[in-house]
Amino acid sequence: MREDLDTFFESIALPMEVIPSYSAFHIFYTLIGFAVCAFAAWKLRGVSDRTSGVILFSLGLILALSEVFKQLFYFFVIKDGSYSWGDFPFQLCSVPMYMCLIVPWLKPGKVQRGMYSFMVLYNLLGGAISFTEPSGLFLNYWFLTVHALIWHMLLVFIGLFICFSRRGGNQKSDYVSATWTFIALCGIAFGLNCFVQYGLGKNMNMFFVGPGNSPIIVFSQFSKWLGWYINTPIYIFAVCLGAYIVFCLIYYCQNKRLPFLKSKH
Repeated sequence: MREDLDTFFESIALPMEVIPSYSAFHIFYTLIGFAVCAFAAWKLRGVSDRTSGVILFSLGLILALSEVFKQLFYFFVIKDGSYSWGDFPFQLCSVPMYMCLIVPWLKPGKVQRGMYSFMVLYNLLGGAISFTEPSGLFLNYWFLTVHALIWHMLLVFIGLFICFSRRGGNQKSDYVSATWTFIALCGIAFGLNCFVQYGLGKNMNMFFVGPGNSPIIVFSQFSKWLGWYINTPIYIFAVCLGAYIVFCLIYYCQNKRLPFLKSKH
């Protein structure tokens, strides 16, 4: 069985030249992808809660199955039969995979709306920003590149779909609940990082909150100059500020009664 899996994943490990940032493909894919996501999210804005749950749960399954496949790819191809804790799926952009599988089963209330708002204000931000600095999208294998491009574009769609349907992210309380969710997830990520690094002796930096240095542009320099313990609160504040800017844009557009935020829901 192990040999068969190893042979299979080696057969699909097609190498590719890394696509340059801001190449014609990068710009075309980003513009077309964002336009398609926005149009689809707008058209689906009036679906019932039941249909919305089916859509999000289906997307969660797609994300989860593709992530399992990616983990196997890393295990058999990239890491040659060993597991890399640094690739464990608990980054900011991984959270929608879990939330999309959970929220349809929750009763309407603060917890469900908090998750909805998190996927609008934080994951939409993360998905969109990844296309402005695409070093984590354009990789040296076809499968990994396609997976990363589709994954982050789905985050954009999920965030816009929830936003346009006004299920979260458009009230002042939504920003507060989404931010507390983010901070709680940062705490969980930090605990996992410490357990894996000090308990197992492996490298892990989920959410890039330490105790390892951040690899993110700008924040990597802060980590080197000031240490991860100074960089982490700066990074968390910057992400919360970015989510607040997203919220302000949504709130402004909503109060101006712009057509694309007039929900049928």
